Amino acid sequence: MKTTSSKAQLPLLLAALLFLLSPVVPASAQTNISAGGSTGANATRSEDNDWWRTAVFYEIYPRSFQDSNGDGIGDLNGITERLDYLKALGIDAIWISPMYPSPQVDFGYDISDYENVDPQYGTLKDFDRLSAEAKKRGIRIIMDAVMNHTSDKHPWFIESRSSRTNPKRDWYVWVDGKGPDGMQPPNNWISEFGHSAWQYDPTTKQFYYHKFYIQQPDLNWRNPAVEKAMFDTLRFWMDRGVSGFRLDAIPTLFEDPELRDAAPIGGTNAYGDPKLDPSRTDNLPEVHDVLKRMRKVINEYPGRMLIGETYLPNTTELAKMYGPNHDELQLPMDMNLGITNKLDASIFREKINDAETKLNGNTPLFVFDNHDNPRMAARYGDGVHDEAIEKMLATVLFTTKAAALMYYGDEIGMPTTPPTRVEDVKDPIGRTGWPQEKGRDGERTPMQWDASENAGFSTAAKTWLPVAPDYKTVNVKAEEAEPNSMFNWYKKLIALRRTNPALRSGDFTMLNPDDPNVLSYERASANSKVVVACNFTAQPQKVSFTGNSLGGTAQVLAASGGPQPATVNLKEISLPPFGSIVAEVK
Repeated sequence: MKTTSSKAQLPLLLAALLFLLSPVVPASAQTNISAGGSTGANATRSEDNDWWRTAVFYEIYPRSFQDSNGDGIGDLNGITERLDYLKALGIDAIWISPMYPSPQVDFGYDISDYENVDPQYGTLKDFDRLSAEAKKRGIRIIMDAVMNHTSDKHPWFIESRSSRTNPKRDWYVWVDGKGPDGMQPPNNWISEFGHSAWQYDPTTKQFYYHKFYIQQPDLNWRNPAVEKAMFDTLRFWMDRGVSGFRLDAIPTLFEDPELRDAAPIGGTNAYGDPKLDPSRTDNLPEVHDVLKRMRKVINEYPGRMLIGETYLPNTTELAKMYGPNHDELQLPMDMNLGITNKLDASIFREKINDAETKLNGNTPLFVFDNHDNPRMAARYGDGVHDEAIEKMLATVLFTTKAAALMYYGDEIGMPTTPPTRVEDVKDPIGRTGWPQEKGRDGERTPMQWDASENAGFSTAAKTWLPVAPDYKTVNVKAEEAEPNSMFNWYKKLIALRRTNPALRSGDFTMLNPDDPNVLSYERASANSKVVVACNFTAQPQKVSFTGNSLGGTAQVLAASGGPQPATVNLKEISLPPFGSIVAEVK
């Protein structure tokens, strides 16, 4: 790990001390201050530390957000340029995908230095400026912490593979191969990105394990020295003002120590490999022990928090990620709701109920989009009502009792634009799995700011990925001026979430639980009661709340899919195809 002299560290330590003495107030809290709410200068320390419970997180893929220097690649100074936009949208925290030095095999998820910034994105000085400017606007910064593996160009791995006796040999998972010549993989494990998870190294005549790309060797978390080194990297960034971390692929930290073969479960993946039971390499019990110790590190810095990338089979396993004493992750991602890829009111109702009743009172984090999945319209759209469907799903995201995570461009309805030719693919997954697997380029195209060349993302002649062809009409500038745009729908919902006490932190009750077409629920606080109804069908629907002790009328706070009167009768509300309504009970 990189070290510095005590003199060089002094300004940094002073800056960190000043930051800790001046806690960030998130955008949502600022609104409450102006409205005379309870969050503000007199808020308790506990309230400030729990800012994440009602937060709206915004994922930024730094290569694609804003290019400030005309090289066709987004950067940290570009993010700084757009902070006022994020503040106006109502964002509480930005999650920045990896911006560390990297060979960019997996576009930053193969890290060669955990305590610096890749020159493509800027410098540590640029990061400090971003951190300071974000703090001024009440926006917190969440870093991506890739704990499972490093790049094969990381100094740790270079040392590790140099000889079997190197002190860092045991920092990675090295084992002998099978067969008379030791050239066969130790077992049948398959990489997430295709083919064997074992790579033979001719220098030391052993295999190393890689859950993901060959260039991403897995760290050996059974070695205490690895844990200490990785925890120290978290402290490094928290000392620079970071408010927390999104932990990449965190259930994969450990593998079966006996290296037993995984059981086939039938079928093949996009790369032609047999599908295997993941229990040998995913979600082993030891993960929870590490998370408890990691949480203690985070707790050294009040107000910091942990998000987990937790693709898990069910809510029972998700609940374990919070820890038996609320001592592991604050917000494991609930992928069981937003990544269902099936537009069905009954399924959404079941998943939301699970989050309400099976997480032991912990706060859910709903995720509908991210950099690894096609955008919402590509997964849920029908080609006719795509915009209405996206607006309806946004209603669910921002009005349930959960922290919310959105992906850059969701607020303008950016499309998924996959490559049409294999020679244009940048994501190695797409090159390996083409044409069945086209990779993730389609959901990572540059942010569409306006109708100028390159959508206002860059002045370069060519951007790292091409801008989606609809940028002339689907862009921030155009949608800001259109009252019924996707952008203004997102902005309205986020504002309601921040200002309405029921939507911000009220209780949740599912309504009309047997309705197969409309998802309805109530949010209630001491002085406010709000009903939400979302039509999951392409046909108009009517919904009644008279059987839920909700007679009378309600003031419409927001409605999508078509016009609604200012006041509706709760005995019967009409919803257009894929329409939604948010109304405060009188």
